[in-house]
Amino acid sequence: MELPPRPTLFDFHGVSMTKYFTENWDNVQAFEARPDDILIATYPKAGTTWVSHILDLLYFGSTNSDRQTSVPLHERVPFLEINIPSLPAGKDLADQLPTTPRLIKTHLPVQFVPKSFWEQHCRVVYVARNAKDSAVSYFHFGRMNRIQPEPGDWPSFLHNFMEGKMVFGSWYDHVNGWWEKKQTYSKIHFMFYEDLIKNTGAEIEQLCTFLGLSPSVEEKERVRAGVTFESMKQNKMTNFSTVKIMNQDVSPFMRKGKVGDWKNHFTVSQNEQFDDDYNRKMRNPALYFYTD
Repeated sequence: MELPPRPTLFDFHGVSMTKYFTENWDNVQAFEARPDDILIATYPKAGTTWVSHILDLLYFGSTNSDRQTSVPLHERVPFLEINIPSLPAGKDLADQLPTTPRLIKTHLPVQFVPKSFWEQHCRVVYVARNAKDSAVSYFHFGRMNRIQPEPGDWPSFLHNFMEGKMVFGSWYDHVNGWWEKKQTYSKIHFMFYEDLIKNTGAEIEQLCTFLGLSPSVEEKERVRAGVTFESMKQNKMTNFSTVKIMNQDVSPFMRKGKVGDWKNHFTVSQNEQFDDDYNRKMRNPALYFYTD
C-alpha cells in the first residue's frame, strides 16, 4: 500500500484532531450500537491493545483458537473512528464483526462517543494511564506511526502535550471527562494501567465481575499468561507488525510497557513544570495516578 502522508492537527469542536479520525464523522456518529456491545475506551497509549486482548481472550480464547492465530487483534477489536485511505474504515469493520459481544475500541473523548452506546446501555471499559508515561509513550508512537503528526523533538512534544495539542486532545480533559461520566453512568468500569501492571490477575478478576463472566481458574490463568507484555510483543497478531503505516524499526509498537519510564525522558526542570501544570489541570482529587 502507498503510505499516507502525515496529517496536521486542527481544532475540531474544541478538540485537536486529524483528518484520519474526522473524515468519516457522520457515519461514526450514526453507528448503531447493540446492547451487548462492549466499548474499550482510552486516551492513546494507555493499554488499549492490552485490554482489547484480555477481553478477546476472555470471550473467545477457548472457543476459537483459529481466530487468535490468524486474525490480527485490530480486526477482532476494530478502532471505531479510524479512516485511512486504502484500508477498511473502522466503523465498517465494527458493523461487520461476526462475534457476540462485539468488542470495539475508541480513543474518543466522552462527548464524541456515538449516542447509541448510551442509548443501548452498553458496557464501557475505560483504561487510564498516568500523564507522564502517557506523554513518553505517545512521543515514541508519533515517531513510528505515519498517521500521527510529526512529533518533533521531545521538549516541543512535551510542551504540546501539556497544551493539549495532541490527536484526541488534552489528556486532562480525556481522563476527567470519562471519570465524570462514570459518576452518572453505571456501566463504566474504570481501570488504571498501573494496577494492571502491578496485579494483572486481580484486574482480570474485576473485569470478569463487571462483565458477568465466570471463567475457570485454568481459563483465567491461560488469559493471564497470554497477555504478558513479552508474549504480546512476540505475537504477530497483537504486536501490529502487520500494519505497514507503523515503522517498527524507528520504535517498536510494544516498546516497554513499564511504569516510570518517564524518568528516562524528563529533565528536572521539565518535571517541575509538568507537576505545576498538572496540579492546575487535574481538577478531580479522587482521580489519583501512580507514576512509579
